[in-house]
Amino acid sequence: MDINEILEYLPHRYPMLLVDRVIEVVPGERIVAIKNVTYNEPFFPGHYPHHSVMPGVLVIEAMAQAAALLSFKTMGGKSDDQSVYYFVGIDGARFKRPVTPGDQLVLEVSIHSIKRSIWKYAAQAKVDGKVAAEAELMCTLRAIE
Repeated sequence: MDINEILEYLPHRYPMLLVDRVIEVVPGERIVAIKNVTYNEPFFPGHYPHHSVMPGVLVIEAMAQAAALLSFKTMGGKSDDQSVYYFVGIDGARFKRPVTPGDQLVLEVSIHSIKRSIWKYAAQAKVDGKVAAEAELMCTLRAIE
């Protein structure tokens, strides 16, 4: 999936869209996506300006966006203005190394389970084949009331 197709599936836009490309998706199983981290990201001037580090919460958000893409592909649908795909939980989040400008974040997410509209995923973000962050994520699709 290129950026144009990603924009069809996710409601996120600059500066919150954190997935640039999907290189593999197996509906119902897994996704591998890319976030190219550049010095031009809006958070770098204010987050450790003397040593630029991508905020861990945004690394987690990037994994959650990849999870949303996987879910929409699995369900055969796209984001719309009638519902929101909420991020509802994080377990076991660990940060193994900093993510800095010039890094390519490889987001690997697999479906762990789906119960009562709660999707659980195992997620990792890697740089140069080494784990930068990992977590178990939970998301759900809810109608906007």
